[in-house]
Amino acid sequence: MSTVDTVRTRLDALPDVGLVIAFIASIWAVMLVLAIAVGGANWANLAAGFVGSVTVLIGGYAILALALNLQWGYTGLFNIGIAGFMAVGAYTTAVLTAPTDPAAGAVPGLGLPLWVGLIGGMVMAAIIGGLAALPALRLKADYLAIVTVAFSEIIRLIVNWDGLAEVSLFGVPFGTGGATGISFKSANEVASTFINGVGQPIVAAAEGVGVSGPNLANLTYGILLLLVVAASYWVLARITNSPFGRVLKAIREDETVTQSLGKDTRRFKIKTFMIGCALMGLAGVLFRGQAGYVSPQQFRPTITFYVFAALIIGGSGSNTGSIIGAATFSGLLFYLPARLGENVSLGGTRAPGNIIDAVAGLGSLDPLPLLAYTISNVSTLRFVLIGVVLIYIIQNQPEGLLGHRNEPATSVSLDRAQSGSGGETDE
Repeated sequence: MSTVDTVRTRLDALPDVGLVIAFIASIWAVMLVLAIAVGGANWANLAAGFVGSVTVLIGGYAILALALNLQWGYTGLFNIGIAGFMAVGAYTTAVLTAPTDPAAGAVPGLGLPLWVGLIGGMVMAAIIGGLAALPALRLKADYLAIVTVAFSEIIRLIVNWDGLAEVSLFGVPFGTGGATGISFKSANEVASTFINGVGQPIVAAAEGVGVSGPNLANLTYGILLLLVVAASYWVLARITNSPFGRVLKAIREDETVTQSLGKDTRRFKIKTFMIGCALMGLAGVLFRGQAGYVSPQQFRPTITFYVFAALIIGGSGSNTGSIIGAATFSGLLFYLPARLGENVSLGGTRAPGNIIDAVAGLGSLDPLPLLAYTISNVSTLRFVLIGVVLIYIIQNQPEGLLGHRNEPATSVSLDRAQSGSGGETDE
């Protein structure tokens, strides 16, 4: 048995929840080791910053990957308009929760509580997703992808339009802020409320080891995002393991056969698309709106590519794989290389100005120029790494890291012994 097969066998033996916890904990351990190695006396504060930032990234991309997995992995709906639906959720929440009397130059909103804004953002993203689905789901595969990415760009251009920067409806002023964006009540306030309340003992302990308030708040917010991921995972697991979910899998495999069995596949696809878009809207608020500010530049199409990369790595059609893929992409391929480039150096070795000079050093058996060049440009080269990983997985592991795992077809365990009279027994 090869090493890869051995690792896969051991991973298969772990329950899904245990696998996710172990994987995220291992990423935290990597960040802790890096902080200890480069942080010196400030290692605790640096570790809190690293772990908090990577946890926020993992949480945000995990929610998005779960949403895309419902649409693409289970139903076969190729939605590459993710950024647009994130923008709908984020901007709806911003308009609903922005103060009615903002600071000079800021855009006013409706001043509603944050929880109302979160629900409103999800509902609006679902509604817009449903409206987009009505014409788009009549199309197949590539054409559906073209429509969704065009729809996403239309949304981004609308929120970027200065004509909607500040408007008034029935005497109530509000707006999107145009190209400059809009400030609103940040979801980070939940973390701040915890820290300023029951979390005071934790704050005191953290300050005792040198952890700053902002890093502690960011870490707390990351943990909050993981709780949202857990809730989203539970809901989607119930959906996909239900009769509704089995119809989705049938649509993915052969929609014509599913229709021949009397299922209204178009209605199933619209519902699925709306649920996925609602989660994307939630991620837009919690992920992109963490600082209490959103702008059109935060919702470029590149984020859609990132989510697809995470899902392909983890394995489409697997909720657990969606989270593992999000953690692998955001933690190990996206965040870690950037931190290495910022904090690791080779002493007195200067990085060459270009790749030709860096490789030339190998002719004299000196790898240091190439290593120095790689470290100094790692933030750019990480995208090459992501591409290499994607190519390898598509060629050698097309089902992703966890796409091979068998998921239950029902939300109720069938391993329990049946009690009562009737039926065959083993006796």
